[in-house]
Amino acid sequence: MNQKYKHPPCIIDIEASGFGSHSYPIEIGVIDEYGERFCKLIAPFDDWVHWDQAAEDLHGISKQTLHDNGVPGVEICLELNALFAKKTLYSDAWSVDAVWLNKLFDRAGVTKAFSVSALEMIMTESQIDKWDFAKQAFIKQSGIQRHRASSDAFIIQETFLSTTK
Repeated sequence: MNQKYKHPPCIIDIEASGFGSHSYPIEIGVIDEYGERFCKLIAPFDDWVHWDQAAEDLHGISKQTLHDNGVPGVEICLELNALFAKKTLYSDAWSVDAVWLNKLFDRAGVTKAFSVSALEMIMTESQIDKWDFAKQAFIKQSGIQRHRASSDAFIIQETFLSTTK
């Protein structure tokens, strides 16, 4: 483990309705420093209408699934704040995850009580060099095949840990 950290970093991953600027978050997954997972499907706000079939094909979450099982955005924001207040969550896709997270909190009218940073900010050059190989090796070894937020967060955290050895 990176000598600077007593525990692995908290990792956040977000699935979205598409890949462009009109997309919005549809699932948030976080794994904390103790391995506990948070995962919620997000019920889209009425004005969130963009949908990209290619994104659905990738993550396997349909509009109907969000309609049937999605949790209101305000509720998710409040729960995230309660669980992760004053913590930093790290993303391996910070440039998009931060935008989608801000879109959720802004639309919900809730102030974020935690921060999100790029995972690369706490990685060494050696970790970065090992990353792709280590991630693919872990995916193959674990057999995880879902492209879903909590599974992806777990894979990212495990890859981080394996690259510190």
